[in-house]
Amino acid sequence: MSEHERFPVNETASARKRSVDERLKDLPEVRARFERMLDVIENAAGDIEKAAEAERRVIEELRQMGNEVLHNWACRQQQKKEKEFDSKRGVNRKEKKTSTGTPDLEKSK
Repeated sequence: MSEHERFPVNETASARKRSVDERLKDLPEVRARFERMLDVIENAAGDIEKAAEAERRVIEELRQMGNEVLHNWACRQQQKKEKEFDSKRGVNRKEKKTSTGTPDLEKSK
């Protein structure tokens, strides 16, 4: 199976997309992780002698990148939802609550 068959790409959508470099400029934390993975792949520090160590380091970078990416994605989604609700009429999320609740009818034992 060819790479194109495994990862189908809509040709018109890919033509409109910005380059990877342009997109990574907007995501500096992802760019930094990729650079650290490339350092491991290229053995930039010269301290990796075994494949198992290289594998361990790449896996750790991928794990950390996944955590950061999902956290940032969730933050962007929350901001998007906040903007949606802020633009709706009749929704006021920022008003301070003044009610102390409903008083108990009986004292708890």
